[in-house]
Amino acid sequence: MYVVKSPLSDENLKTVSEALQGALVDLVDLSLVAKQIHWNVVGQRFRSVHLQLDEVVALARTHTDTVAERAAALGVSPDGRAATVAVGSGIGVTPEGWVDDTAAVGAMVDALGAVITRMRERVDATGEADPVSQDLLIAVTGDLEKQHWMFQAENG
Repeated sequence: MYVVKSPLSDENLKTVSEALQGALVDLVDLSLVAKQIHWNVVGQRFRSVHLQLDEVVALARTHTDTVAERAAALGVSPDGRAATVAVGSGIGVTPEGWVDDTAAVGAMVDALGAVITRMRERVDATGEADPVSQDLLIAVTGDLEKQHWMFQAENG
């Protein structure tokens, strides 16, 4: 059932829908990973890391909605269900239990790095297929790279 008809060709729509769906999955998981670490971080830098993690959660959630709505605008049903996210995310295993602030920062550097790598692949894939979606993915990547830099600087 197609409720919304895309202006893109079938081939371009396939490329763009895969990129947007992958971005959606990674962003949903990033928000969950950051919130899990946020609840469990301990150590001397608790407060600053705790607050920075909330920034990542807010950023990921905002971009999640933007990506999902772009997919919907193109006639692609976005899928952010837990099972879909669990199978499709590129983020590794999140630390369990209490997480030392240094380990928390390291885990976020790794998680953000994994998502950024996949986002850059999506940026490349969507360039010709749909510059509008590519622009959205570029903006997401830029925001994630800023957070990646800030977390890397934490453990400098």
